[in-house]
Amino acid sequence: MEPSRRERADVERAMAGDHDAFAALAVANVDRLYALARLIVRDVDRAEDAAQETLIRAWRELPRLRDPDRFQAWLRRLLVHACYDEGRRIRRRAEIALLADHLPADDDETARVMDREQLDRAFRRLPLEQRVVVVLGHLEGLTHVEIAETLDLPLGTVKSRMRYAMEGLRAALEADGRAGPAAIAVAGSGGGRR
Repeated sequence: MEPSRRERADVERAMAGDHDAFAALAVANVDRLYALARLIVRDVDRAEDAAQETLIRAWRELPRLRDPDRFQAWLRRLLVHACYDEGRRIRRRAEIALLADHLPADDDETARVMDREQLDRAFRRLPLEQRVVVVLGHLEGLTHVEIAETLDLPLGTVKSRMRYAMEGLRAALEADGRAGPAAIAVAGSGGGRR
């Protein structure tokens, strides 16, 4: 996604130390950062801490940003690292709630709730690194290349994490023995966009 001229100008001014320009960037991005952190850490307070830490790090490290056009990817990378830090700080794995909104509408609300719970349980079993690529790919809509750039990882690593995540979700759903619409949605996902 191309940054707007205004965003690029704000980034360049903030890189030079302009507090107002950075405040404009922070206001424009804080809700998205918080929402993404909430998906990754699955805790309101920890998500707020991760979003706040991301903005603090961004201000501190902004002069070292090499390409103002890569600000969004750089900011996502900072957020992911802040979420990892939150996970380590609590000394347990961070959890992501995989929203099952992509499931087909069903007349039986109880079945839909059960499918969401089943998918959430399966998702929690994945390692954090795999959950992050799933969130960035399926919920943020990033391609594998964009995820690789965001996380500063080789493209092959991103693809393998996505593949292992999808395999892990399928296996966990099959192990639960209730392979309903949630399992079908995961099985049909094809492992994300390329």
